[in-house]
Amino acid sequence: MFLSVMPNFSDPAIWISLVTLTFLEIVLGIDNIIFISILANKLPVAQQAKARNLGLTLALIMRIGLLFTITWMMKLKDPVLTVPFLDDPTNPGNNLAISWKDVILILGGIFLLIKSTTEIHNKLERSEKPAKVGGTSSFSAVIVQILLIDAVFSVDSILTAVGLVDNIVIMIIAVIVSMIVMLIFAGPISRFINKHPSLQVLALAFLIAIGVILIANGFHQEFNKGYIYTALAFCLFVEMINLRMRRNKENLELNNSKIKE
Repeated sequence: MFLSVMPNFSDPAIWISLVTLTFLEIVLGIDNIIFISILANKLPVAQQAKARNLGLTLALIMRIGLLFTITWMMKLKDPVLTVPFLDDPTNPGNNLAISWKDVILILGGIFLLIKSTTEIHNKLERSEKPAKVGGTSSFSAVIVQILLIDAVFSVDSILTAVGLVDNIVIMIIAVIVSMIVMLIFAGPISRFINKHPSLQVLALAFLIAIGVILIANGFHQEFNKGYIYTALAFCLFVEMINLRMRRNKENLELNNSKIKE
């Protein structure tokens, strides 16, 4: 039973659940921000911020709208078909039962795999050509792609929220606060990723891993995203060291050239 009454904010348990859910929504939104940033970078510079903000705003609207259809959302977990040649790891001895939620996760994972792999391929193909900043896609095409992945991440996010709290007001507050945080940091994250080509490839590799996890989850294979985030953090740390070393090398070469002059 989901409550839509105003929660009692004098109760510490309410604040604990709100902070926990908000933090989880922010963490779950990291991959969304990365995907939106990479897509927005394909637009002219003047339209990139607009695309990021519009994408996150649409995600917010979508998630709040889904929260008011929780009864229908919960039905997405009901099996719609079974796969006779696969066992269900969550229900040993029975055939794998696929729900609409599973279908959405599988299709979303496949979309992420294809899109991220294509982006990496395009970057490799363009590596020997003059760099071109933005302007390779139409605004409407980018927004459509953002909407598609927003839908996948929104379903995953809302069903996660449902498993933590039973008050819709708490869910809405957590989603709004997390989206505000994402809107604030989307610009800096996007500029940071786009400034360094190696970080773009790292971000795309991260999205490929997320796509694999979504597909695995669709087939009821549980995998802790924390491992992926930890690996990403480690790779990011190593790349920061590489960036610092390259910058020091460039400065050293510049100083040497000035001395020779």
